[in-house]
Amino acid sequence: MKRIRFTIDAPGAKKVMLVGDFTNWEARARPMRRAKSAGSTFSATVSLAPGAYQYKFIVDKHWLEDPKAHESVPNPFGTQNSVLRVSG
Repeated sequence: MKRIRFTIDAPGAKKVMLVGDFTNWEARARPMRRAKSAGSTFSATVSLAPGAYQYKFIVDKHWLEDPKAHESVPNPFGTQNSVLRVSG
């Protein structure tokens, strides 16, 4: 298992959540915390085994891709999911 830190810059956001196949896409699965040093940056750390994972952020109820993701794939809702590959 590797500890992976997810971050997103979300100026003005009140609530940011991390969701993905590693949380069974539960909307309230991983609350992200606002960084004290950078007030618009939110982060969450999760432990993941090697493999490929799809995920998104929920910023004030809006589902968003990770703007820093190197890869994305289409989902059944007509949008894209971000992809993270964790090496072994």
